[in-house]
Amino acid sequence: MPLANGVADAGEAEWRPRLAEDLFTVSLDEDQFLLYAPLQPSALIANQRAVGALQQYMAAPVAGACDPLIVLLRDLGMVEPAYEAVPPGVPAGDPEPTHVTLLLTTACNLRCAYCYASAGERPPQYMEIETARRGIQFAIGNSLKRGIGAVEVTFHAGGEPTLNWAVLTAAAAYAQQETARAGIGLRLSLATNGVLTGKQIDWVLANLSGVSLSFDGLPEVQDANRHTVHGDATSEQVMHTMRRLDDAGFNYGIRMTVLAHQVERIEESADFICGRFHPQAVQVEPVYLLGRGRDERPAEGREFVTAFRNARLRWPMLTFSAARVDVVTAHFCAATRDGFCLSASGNVTTCVEVFDETARFADRFFVGRPTPGSAGYEFDAARLSFLRSCAVGGKEHCEGCFARWNCGGDCLHKVLEMQEGRELRGAGRCHVIREITKDLILEKIAQSGGIAWKGGGGSQPRFVPCGE
Repeated sequence: MPLANGVADAGEAEWRPRLAEDLFTVSLDEDQFLLYAPLQPSALIANQRAVGALQQYMAAPVAGACDPLIVLLRDLGMVEPAYEAVPPGVPAGDPEPTHVTLLLTTACNLRCAYCYASAGERPPQYMEIETARRGIQFAIGNSLKRGIGAVEVTFHAGGEPTLNWAVLTAAAAYAQQETARAGIGLRLSLATNGVLTGKQIDWVLANLSGVSLSFDGLPEVQDANRHTVHGDATSEQVMHTMRRLDDAGFNYGIRMTVLAHQVERIEESADFICGRFHPQAVQVEPVYLLGRGRDERPAEGREFVTAFRNARLRWPMLTFSAARVDVVTAHFCAATRDGFCLSASGNVTTCVEVFDETARFADRFFVGRPTPGSAGYEFDAARLSFLRSCAVGGKEHCEGCFARWNCGGDCLHKVLEMQEGRELRGAGRCHVIREITKDLILEKIAQSGGIAWKGGGGSQPRFVPCGE
């Protein structure tokens, strides 16, 4: 529940505290509440008396600013904040990206039961090296123009990007050559299913900065969900890849997808992964009801929250994509923030899940194409305007939600799928987002002494007498 600022009557001499832009009360139990100011960011565990006193302060003037509660709330930035860090919402003009995601192919060596892309069911498409070079050069030009000093190239796909290996490696070499020539930095990363040859792993270790790897936990779960074209198990191959990455001290993360009937095994799967391997993070996600997963039962229930919560008590590296209290943003991802992903055909989509021009909602997410006779791209202003308007500040459904500046309004593609392209009212997992976000806030408070937390550069609130 958001707290509202009071308005002083004309001529009043008394002082009335001014609240932070967004200040929420979240019930924890009958006499405990969480006060949360996401834009500071800060949080406080308060009892009913403290919440009632704050409401009273807003309803009537305060005789002075020395009340201990007011002092504490001021230290936390909840009252009389020194700044209001409202995240930027809507970009302007044509996009000038410095991060390009190359969707290299729709071919895949697996037939995962829930694949959002239904990879392998249609004739495959493959990106050509000229398409990759054009996108990389565009990002480099924008980096120089904007004075960013670096670019990022991510290899992704509506299939398995390593199946277009010649273009992947040639594009990486081109990016390395051209950024060195321009005198700017480069980050190369890959999203993969992890079924790689030894030589491919060698190349990854020698050339990439990071890898996101899909693995669903217990070997029997992985093998049931993610098997080869011929129905063969994949767990041992993927674990071999992870062992190689671990041996090299390489930076990688794991994406673990959970089907409804596998929720009860989240803890076991987390124990298996985190007890045997060393990923930087393990992103745990309920199955997306897209592609081959469209007919799956939803997994975003209270059981998921409970299982995730219990697993995270042992393994703090577990994450959930829309719960992130270290992030204050108006956007869930780059889809509403001028993302620059090139399809195999070379056109610009802002969303990796809308990876080719025939995909559902391609008319929403495909925003650009190569400019004829030029090295650049031309963009569709109307489509950009729609996507930019979907930042969380423009979503009526998100108003009043304490998690909105951390969640960013959730995944727009899933929202559109859930709502059949109509009103943007969430992707059906708002309860999960709020519960896990609340857990993360309480973790911050516990790490800061058990009463309050103040973020921003690691600074903590000062609890001082008025007038010091």
